[in-house]
Amino acid sequence: MYSRKRRKRKLRIWRLFFSLLLVSIMFGGLLTLGLVVVSLKDMPAWSEEKLLSTSATLIYDKNGDVVARVGEENRMPASLKDVPAHVQEAFLAIEDVRFYQHHGVDLRSIARAAWTNITGRGIYEGGSTITQQLVKLSFLGPERSFKRKVQEVILAFMVERRFTKEEILEMYLNKVYFGAGAYGIRSAAETYFGKPVNQLTLADGALLAGLVQAPSAYDPFRNPAGALARRNVVLDKMAEYGFITQPQAEKAKAVKLEDQLRPGKGQPYPYPYFVDYVTEQLVGKYGAEKVFKSGLRVYTTLDPKIQEIAEKVMADPLNFPASTRDSNGLLQPQGALVVLDPRTGHIKALVGGREHTHRLQWNRATMAPGRQPGSTFKPLIAYAPAIEYKGMGPASVIDDIPVTYGSYTPRNYDGRFHGLVTMRRAIAESINVVAVRTLMEYVGLPNAIRFVRDLGINLDPATHGPSVALGGLHEGITPLQMAAAYAAFANQGFYLEPTAILRVEDATGHLLYEYQPKPRQVMRPTTAYLITDMLKTVIEKGTGTNANIGRPAAGKTGTSDQGKDLWFAGYTPDLVCVVWIGYDQPRAMPYEFGGRYPAIIWRQVMSQALKNVPARDFTPPPGIVTATVDGKSGLLPGPNTPPSDLVTDLFAEGTVPTQVDNTRVAVEICATTGQLAGPYCPQRVTRVMISLPYSVPSYVEDYEQRVPSTTCTLHTAGGAATGGTGNQPAKPGQGASREAKPAPEPLANLGPGRTPEEKPKPAPPR
Repeated sequence: MYSRKRRKRKLRIWRLFFSLLLVSIMFGGLLTLGLVVVSLKDMPAWSEEKLLSTSATLIYDKNGDVVARVGEENRMPASLKDVPAHVQEAFLAIEDVRFYQHHGVDLRSIARAAWTNITGRGIYEGGSTITQQLVKLSFLGPERSFKRKVQEVILAFMVERRFTKEEILEMYLNKVYFGAGAYGIRSAAETYFGKPVNQLTLADGALLAGLVQAPSAYDPFRNPAGALARRNVVLDKMAEYGFITQPQAEKAKAVKLEDQLRPGKGQPYPYPYFVDYVTEQLVGKYGAEKVFKSGLRVYTTLDPKIQEIAEKVMADPLNFPASTRDSNGLLQPQGALVVLDPRTGHIKALVGGREHTHRLQWNRATMAPGRQPGSTFKPLIAYAPAIEYKGMGPASVIDDIPVTYGSYTPRNYDGRFHGLVTMRRAIAESINVVAVRTLMEYVGLPNAIRFVRDLGINLDPATHGPSVALGGLHEGITPLQMAAAYAAFANQGFYLEPTAILRVEDATGHLLYEYQPKPRQVMRPTTAYLITDMLKTVIEKGTGTNANIGRPAAGKTGTSDQGKDLWFAGYTPDLVCVVWIGYDQPRAMPYEFGGRYPAIIWRQVMSQALKNVPARDFTPPPGIVTATVDGKSGLLPGPNTPPSDLVTDLFAEGTVPTQVDNTRVAVEICATTGQLAGPYCPQRVTRVMISLPYSVPSYVEDYEQRVPSTTCTLHTAGGAATGGTGNQPAKPGQGASREAKPAPEPLANLGPGRTPEEKPKPAPPR
């Protein structure tokens, strides 16, 4: 009997590896086959027309008339024979160097691109051929998925079978997007260089070829450094692949960008700033491909009559300070204007500059970073919240006296301190200190910031202090934001998000979007009306008299620090209009203010826009009452209130004061010194004066109406003079000046008069 040992089989690594590889290949093959089947089932319908043409997006005005065809007018086909060879080669070098060797898909390029992108060597590369890019532009859109990639490959093979290489390249060059609204190489040549395509130089061709990967990122008007670097990459690639020599590349690199770029053919469509704004909104929502080639129908709020008026007024050099052209060829100072309907939020007109060019083009009406609103911000941040939250009103009195908050000391433009003034007078004459005191001592920063947030203006509490009352904004504001905020005053306290687009349909008429207004009550109707009534005074006899249009209107001037930003924001019951003037690179205009050119522009636009609209006044809401108060205290008239200080004004019901004035008291004054009479003064005069629990410097304008803070020491029991000079005015800064302390209650005096406007400093970051 014997036992037989069992032999152990050795694990053969290579056999295992090949077995797993075979299984993986089979599994991958089945997976790929399944993916191909799924892709074929969902394959876009083949159409040669999609390769050759697209449908423009139609933009309609409020009357239903077409005002622009976005995409079509900026897509002008060019024959390949008109495109210089060096321009064609620039595209081949950067996009598909083996274009004439492959059959639609280049596996070698895919592998090279993958290796470059994985290792990080060289610039990022894509593996799609020009044929694949043409397919994507024509059939598939921007979606990225394995299924789409399979469809792209299949369609690329189909294109290659039906068309010659020259036809494919021509279709690609006529379809690709170059930025700045230019589709196709012919439009791009006109837009960027102002020349026909057959005159494009080597440097021009390299610049255009470099744009295709990311037109916005490499936009030479907005990012010249990025565009220049990308152009030079293309030239290096051309030299690397033998299309040009290295000396030719270096010569083309030496061409300055400013020598290449020229304004395009000019305005390619009417109402360009409005159309640009609408197009930007559409692209943000639907993507560039759908907007520029799918035939959308877009119905807008544009009023062509008002838009034409606004463009004409903004183009008139007489409506601006002395102008020059900057290094980019743009007129400076620049301007912007927005007109909207306060009842609906519909933007009727929008002008983003004095002229529309492709050079450094941007819309100043909707993109104005860092623009300081000056005193146009006072009603929004200080006075309206004071009425809404604290029950104040036009006859409320605030003391215009020196105050300091931390390191910040507000100043009035004219250097004066007016003393006790009403809110109405403070707004009409744009008195800075009163606005700051109202914000800091009655409203409070948290309440004020919450109030303007409801008006579409978001402020960071951490970076704003007292000077925000004078428009010292860390973030800045745009004319469109300002117009929407002021519209709430004209609309009984309801805020509406401004809109330019009412409805969007696809090419078949299917509804894609429809504007649904969502009004929000952000303040009481009485608050809105009281602000409006005070802003009428600004135009009637305040800093905004240049804006008088001969019908009821309300408005506010604004001038930022050193006159860098000039504003006028105003409205009637039918329209709101905001005007801004300033340099693109902020620059002082020390002798200009918002009540001059902006107010003049506002008057011209509004008077013409409302020419055939019947004049009507603002309708007071329920709850507005009239009462008479003492103009130095804001309280009911007392027995000592003189007729000259009686003020009759508007109040929200429930806010009429119930307390009788007790600030006017009869006091005995030493006839010699002007101080309070002592027991030994031989000559005394009884006067009715204002008694407040704090004292003020002698340079405050109503100083002489206030009870003196010292008693006469000139006259003594023995009849000898012991000193004292009387109640003589002291100059600012002298030790004899009475120290100012914040008033505990609102006080005031309504009076006529007009002073130049303020020029506040921006709020320093905290």
